[in-house]
Amino acid sequence: MTGSIEQGISQIRGNTHLLTFLVRLPGPMERVWPELTTPEGLARWFTDVDELEPRLGGAVGLRGLGSGRITAWDVDRVAEYTLEGGGRIRFHLERDGADGSVLRLTHEFLGETESEPRWRTRFECLIEVVAGRGPRSMDQDASR
Repeated sequence: MTGSIEQGISQIRGNTHLLTFLVRLPGPMERVWPELTTPEGLARWFTDVDELEPRLGGAVGLRGLGSGRITAWDVDRVAEYTLEGGGRIRFHLERDGADGSVLRLTHEFLGETESEPRWRTRFECLIEVVAGRGPRSMDQDASR
């Protein structure tokens, strides 16, 4: 199974932007979950983590995005990080057949700091990581 980035929708409500994506990943939920919820996993495809307490209400600090709290946590399924200045990032994971996973991302933020192409680049890297081909070399400041 190969991965795919099936949809990206950008909506604006006042100064609040809402990006949503559906990403099919070539690995089971058990392999994908750590990539969304551990410092090592997030660093492979998204950004370095300064702090992460993996539980509801736990502290989280994502480099370049800010610090905040974990506002939803359903082990193996949902992780939501709400960051001061970085908005809300929600990862919702579902099974996709016997060997695949579907990731639904919602990123709500103020201003123009994020973009659909930027998330697509991140997801391309995540697909590579989950497929076992390793992280792509990325300039963290420019690409992530």
